Amino acid sequence: MDLVAKVYNKTRLFPKEETYGITRQIRRSAVSIPSNISEGAGRNTDSQFKYFLEISMGSCNELQTQIELSRRLKYLSDPEANQLIDEAFQIYRMILTYYNKL
Repeated sequence: MDLVAKVYNKTRLFPKEETYGITRQIRRSAVSIPSNISEGAGRNTDSQFKYFLEISMGSCNELQTQIELSRRLKYLSDPEANQLIDEAFQIYRMILTYYNKL
């Protein structure tokens, strides 16, 4: 949830013409991470939960790609992008660890 808030705060400064482009997409992928974890936790079986964890991991990867694109477009500075990418990677690793324990 903290990463989602950070992404929303950083994307507030993106160009107006990106409102329905990268801004929307980067926010959607960030929101997808905790949303799918939550949805999966409410399922009845570990296999169903694992499926939603897989989606969350995919969203982490998608988010990292969108952050890198935002850096290349100069919407994010190198330090901002590095921090967000690192945090998304750490979350990915936590999800993967949990996934492997199920």
